[in-house]
Amino acid sequence: MSPSLAQDGLPVPQRYGAILTIALGITMAVLDGAIANVALPTISRELNASPAESVWIVNAYQIAIIVSLLSLSFLGDMLGYRRVYQVGLAMFIATSLFCALSSSLTMLTFARVLQGFGGAALMSVNTALIRIIYPQRYLGRGMAINSLIVAVSTAAGPTVAAAILSVASWKWLFLINIPLGLIALWFALRYLPDNTQKTKSQKFDIPSAIMNALFFGLLISALSGFSQGLSHLLVAGEVIALIIVGWFFIRRQLSMPIPLLPVDLLRIPIFSLSLGTSVCSFCAQMLAMVSLPFFLQNVLGRDEVATGLLLTPWPLATMVLAPIAGRLIERFHAGLLGGIGLAVFATGLFLLAMLPSQPQDWDIIWRMVLCGAGFGLFQSPNNHTIITSAPGNRSGGASGMLGTARLLGQSMGAALVALLFNLFGDNGTHASLLLAGTFSSVAAIISLSRMTQDRATR
Repeated sequence: MSPSLAQDGLPVPQRYGAILTIALGITMAVLDGAIANVALPTISRELNASPAESVWIVNAYQIAIIVSLLSLSFLGDMLGYRRVYQVGLAMFIATSLFCALSSSLTMLTFARVLQGFGGAALMSVNTALIRIIYPQRYLGRGMAINSLIVAVSTAAGPTVAAAILSVASWKWLFLINIPLGLIALWFALRYLPDNTQKTKSQKFDIPSAIMNALFFGLLISALSGFSQGLSHLLVAGEVIALIIVGWFFIRRQLSMPIPLLPVDLLRIPIFSLSLGTSVCSFCAQMLAMVSLPFFLQNVLGRDEVATGLLLTPWPLATMVLAPIAGRLIERFHAGLLGGIGLAVFATGLFLLAMLPSQPQDWDIIWRMVLCGAGFGLFQSPNNHTIITSAPGNRSGGASGMLGTARLLGQSMGAALVALLFNLFGDNGTHASLLLAGTFSSVAAIISLSRMTQDRATR
């Protein structure tokens, strides 16, 4: 493929094959972040592990992703996004088989760490690849498709897991990745483009990668420990270590011409504002999505099936609005679209917090639709802004930061839910929804402030 084709987007037959590759890979990586939750009781029984120990099956995967995401996106800028994505797919397939063959909790946890590295490789460069795959004028639509896949995969995780477990053992949660992964790998080898602008002036800095892993690992550990009421001395020690590592890490990044933590991109106002918006919005999303099932089951007495059905309108509304938002970005400023979407999202969250004591199903459904529609209107334009505000040769760094912002926001949201339930008991959902609405309102203000920036995101 010629450089001109890479810069102007792929021709239509190849473009469709490349997008299918991205869709399959990201669907597997995101689904596997949530799919194991439903199976934890079953897995813990079969592997003779306690419920508390089995949580590491989920945590190991998430921590592996967040500590390696930026390092892998940096490698994408250096070596090529296609190569990182293909290696990530191969590793994800192999480690999915490793997970399915695991016979102990230790073995499965180790396999999940390795699988997390494979998933991180996919997430680290997927939006950078979309920037190459789509012509500039259609990039908003490409971002909308990616946002749609991430949102639906995140929401559908428990449903997919329940469907698989109803007909097969927990091992099939991982074995299903093998045929899907092999199809995706075949498409990746055949259709994925390479980036012509590679960053070869800067070598991969191993100390930066180690400090990056320590920084984000300590951050997630401290957040989780504080929310779960662990020893204050332990949490304080983690915070002190986090500050020390963070100081040396950022100082090192500021001295590098092309840093692993893209502080060069964070100096671009619209980039940093868009990242802040993303962290706040995903924190709000997780505050709601994690706390609502407890309210629906423990307070309203709905069963698991009814709970799943009542939560479904949210991702369905996101599915409808995300493609529309992808087209609107071609005509309207991303800051305006994001601000309106987040204001609608905040309204839905506050209305959920004000539900009557015995609501009808319809009372819940239309509020869920409002949340999903607002989130769908915001996400695609915001992702479009993050990617297009970065120089072409730093698309990998921008893609890595986009994924990091999402995971950081989700981790903060989940930790805050645990904290609020410890503080308020059965009223934890109400407090979570109010806090989620507040986060979304702050994100709306940040998004609207982007309209004052010189860069037009159309």
